[in-house]
Amino acid sequence: MDSNMETSQIYIAISIILLAIVAIIASFKSRNYNQRRLTPLAGIAFGFVLSGVIFGDNRFVGYGLMGVGIVLSVIDLVIKRREPGSQN
Repeated sequence: MDSNMETSQIYIAISIILLAIVAIIASFKSRNYNQRRLTPLAGIAFGFVLSGVIFGDNRFVGYGLMGVGIVLSVIDLVIKRREPGSQN
């Protein structure tokens, strides 16, 4: 195996572990305050961004998946802002 391949796999593993830690901390903090659920569109966007990190070896695929995730999260944000009774 190429050492460059091993290095990229280490970065991917570290980023996945850090994302898991952030998700765990966010779930503990959200129990104490008004709980705001993740919308299905935001969950799909998060999945695309995470897939972009995982498949980052191929730049076109990795950046493409991340781009789709960011676009979906912006669409979700716009939808939330336009809802009547929204406090954001």
